[in-house]
Amino acid sequence: MFTGIVENLATVVAVTNEKSNIHFDINSSLANDFKIDQSIAHDGCCLTVIALNKDQNQKITGYRVTAINETLQKTTLQYWRPGSMINIERCTKVGSRLDGHIVQGHIDCTAVISDIVDQNGSWEIKLKHELNRLYQTVNKGSITINGISLTVVESGSDYFSVAIIPYTWNNTSFHLLKIADQVNLEFDIIGKYVSKILEAK
Repeated sequence: MFTGIVENLATVVAVTNEKSNIHFDINSSLANDFKIDQSIAHDGCCLTVIALNKDQNQKITGYRVTAINETLQKTTLQYWRPGSMINIERCTKVGSRLDGHIVQGHIDCTAVISDIVDQNGSWEIKLKHELNRLYQTVNKGSITINGISLTVVESGSDYFSVAIIPYTWNNTSFHLLKIADQVNLEFDIIGKYVSKILEAK
């Protein structure tokens, strides 16, 4: 489980195809604290560390994760290239404060950025996603975009908007995004359960 509070902006340094899978080698200043088999959220997508990468002095500089075809088809990971900047977060420790909201690291779908509005001190980002009864947002509810826990400003059946404060803008990949870019979405798990129950009735 995660909270949607980004810890580090990491860099993809290598992309290796193997059958229908893709291995990603990623550099991060947090990598020295990682271990093999650890779960890390990458732009909101939970991936397992399968190797630690070291330099010629045996210092850990990064790590490797693998995305299978199922993950690639449902997320923006298929577009990652060397140089791509991604948001990462380690899993939540039991007893820690839940600063964001409950995030599973399971991407529901991607969304397209339809507009970015500079509001002279903050930014409003408008997004459009596929129409699905389980993909619900509510005003002032929670949404995860590329692994970032955010509050919904405007809500519709297949669109919503969020407001971004300067700290989040500068310390995550948001400042790199442009109109028409795709992002990963994870909808609120409680909302998905409620929608599923109502759908069954």
